[in-house]
Amino acid sequence: MTDTTAFDWRSFLLRWSGEWADSLPAGETQGEDDETARQARWLGFPPASEERIASLEERLGRRMPPSYREFLKVSNGWRHAGGFVWLLAGTKSARWHNDESGLAVMFEEYLDEDCGPEERREADVWRRGLQLDVESDITHVLMDPEDVDEDGEWAVYTWASWRAAPPERHANFFEFMQDMYREFHSLQANRSDGEPVFANDTTLRLDTLVEEARLEALRGGWERAGKALDEGKEYGRSRAAGLGDQIRRLLGQTSMVYYDGLVTDPQYAPELLPPLVAEHAAHSYRDDSTLMFHLRGADDELVSLAYATLDQVRSGTYRYTAAGPFGEAVERARELARWGDSDGAWRTLINALPLWEPLGPDHLAPLGWVADPVLGPLLTPERGREMLSTPRGGQAGEAPTPTAGLDLGNLAWLAEADPGNNRTSYRFVLVEGVEPEELPGRLTEGGGDGTVLNEPMTFWEARHRSLHNPGEFSSYDDRALMAVGRAGAGWSFVFDGDSAPFDRRRFVSPAAAASEGTRAVVVWSGLRTWHGDPFFHLSVARDGTEQYAFTYADGEIRQSGEVPQALDPNRFFDTLEDGAEVERSLLEAVAGEFGACLPRHAIVNGRLHTFTTRSWTRPPMDGETYAVIRMHQAAARPADGRQTGEDGPKSR
Repeated sequence: MTDTTAFDWRSFLLRWSGEWADSLPAGETQGEDDETARQARWLGFPPASEERIASLEERLGRRMPPSYREFLKVSNGWRHAGGFVWLLAGTKSARWHNDESGLAVMFEEYLDEDCGPEERREADVWRRGLQLDVESDITHVLMDPEDVDEDGEWAVYTWASWRAAPPERHANFFEFMQDMYREFHSLQANRSDGEPVFANDTTLRLDTLVEEARLEALRGGWERAGKALDEGKEYGRSRAAGLGDQIRRLLGQTSMVYYDGLVTDPQYAPELLPPLVAEHAAHSYRDDSTLMFHLRGADDELVSLAYATLDQVRSGTYRYTAAGPFGEAVERARELARWGDSDGAWRTLINALPLWEPLGPDHLAPLGWVADPVLGPLLTPERGREMLSTPRGGQAGEAPTPTAGLDLGNLAWLAEADPGNNRTSYRFVLVEGVEPEELPGRLTEGGGDGTVLNEPMTFWEARHRSLHNPGEFSSYDDRALMAVGRAGAGWSFVFDGDSAPFDRRRFVSPAAAASEGTRAVVVWSGLRTWHGDPFFHLSVARDGTEQYAFTYADGEIRQSGEVPQALDPNRFFDTLEDGAEVERSLLEAVAGEFGACLPRHAIVNGRLHTFTTRSWTRPPMDGETYAVIRMHQAAARPADGRQTGEDGPKSR
């Protein structure tokens, strides 16, 4: 924290004044006061004497906060505080606001019984604040005598209606003036084409700081680099925002991350456009025309690339590529990730990162992969920090400690409540010694002839798409939409986390069909189901024949074959006071017996291939009724508008 009483106000204000004077366009006519200030290279006024300050305090009935007192001793007021306060009060003009603006009532209208102390202060400051703005662009500056820190400093609040934001709080008058100085720099830095470059000792220092931060980031020192880039951004330095946004994105931040100054550069667009448009696509309410705001200055070719990439991201077909050995690692990582090995995919990427080739000097890390539907879910804040901490781009540094894996290598995680407690019933099939892409041939009608795995997608996306595609639905069929992948060493799996209701009388285990030439395990758990009685099923088959099985349903255990002691249902169902604990114990026993596991991160957060299995229920028997609904895309009606026999859903 800066000691506001020891701060060298005169040097600071002289530097600000000189930079302001030099920023004025040559030959442009100024107002009389501004011209006087320009020639004097001084935005301030003569210092206030102790007597004047004491007189002010007597008039107001309060001692002024330390930083404002020290400022007044150097300059009794100030011109051009930032870009929108043209005259700041000295000892003569400072006065209690007393809700002169009438804004207290407006802010109080937004208060309710749940409002916090900050919201209360934002409303009260209009009645008790000390007004410092004398001339401004409808910008209010108030010091709050009730918002005081341990040093006696008063907080400063600024607010302008045209900013459409709550009042901004500055810790004290010193911080307020620092912020206004940064605002001045930021406004000057964004000059129109053809105007002279705004350059001085401060901008030179900041640009050097940004360049040092760039190199530090590539060495793995992202925290130090981030702080320096944040400072450069506050002053409007052009490179700082684009560099800092790359760090922020890998830390999981997406709001207000636009890669300004870089995303419209054709050199960097292949890496920075994908995460930009992916964030846009994640918010369906956004009109696509708003994307152009962040592509200001881009040529037609780059704009076309942006919208083409947006289409790919939305359709799930965007595929990230990179050059050199890192690009080869990207392909290997995608192959691992699409079958559920998130941890292996991440280690493949991070191990190849030192060989990554930047697209240019302002490229801090690979970023396009976060928009890849298969690779993007690998990112977590912890992994982002690991990537940022890894030396790369030709810079040397100390390698970070690897992040812990996300998959626990077991099945017991299925018994844990998920956010929203939605995964209360699920089913899966484990098949030994076969590749995941072979599973449709074992679990679909006709041995999988013609069955094509869907492109990797989240389970919600797959479910949504299946419900909106034309098809046939039967009240008797239970054809499950299941994700597919690898289940540890030597096993593959299919998984359904939103299974249909379990009907013991009609259920047919797919274990036998899945086990041709190998071994298969089927688990269907509903011990925590919201609807109906709790149930659990396990069946194991080898070479097309069921070896053993048991089902707990309706409070009873039914079993067949010789169940191994470790899986004996009587060990688990003597009581069912805690369904989750029984479920956990059963899953641990299954994992211990077969050495298989399910990848939690890939199933919950990733994108996996899916397909629809054959029905998990037997065909209807004589006398059993059911309904069939056929849905199809509407065909064009005849000119006379009459309905044809093919219109609408059917049932029988």
